[in-house]
Amino acid sequence: MLSTLRAYLPRLLILAALGMLGGAGIAHADTAPPPAERPEFACDPGEFCTWTGEFYRGTMYRLDLRTTNPQECIALPDDAVAKSFANRLERDVTVYQDVECGTEGDFITYPGHDTFAPHAPLLVRAVKIWD
Repeated sequence: MLSTLRAYLPRLLILAALGMLGGAGIAHADTAPPPAERPEFACDPGEFCTWTGEFYRGTMYRLDLRTTNPQECIALPDDAVAKSFANRLERDVTVYQDVECGTEGDFITYPGHDTFAPHAPLLVRAVKIWD
């Protein structure tokens, strides 16, 4: 019996290794939808976008350099409060809790080029795009 096991052992090891390799590919498969189907990619490259709801839901507001001067405090329209946002600009953007970009409230700067916040750490009322 031991000699029979020794005869089949190399084959069993090869089959086990192939099973592990095949299983690893399945375990690491990307199940995320393509960017075109993800709501945060409704914000186009070159824009900073906010949503009134978490996870990119609700009313969306867009800012870009055609409509916004760098280092200018821009309050969200209609007294809106953003709960998620995407920075698809090449510039850093600071989000403010205060509608006048005051530093008495919370504020955080996010780097440019595809930074996404599905659940903003503060209620965003204004933004400032940096040079």
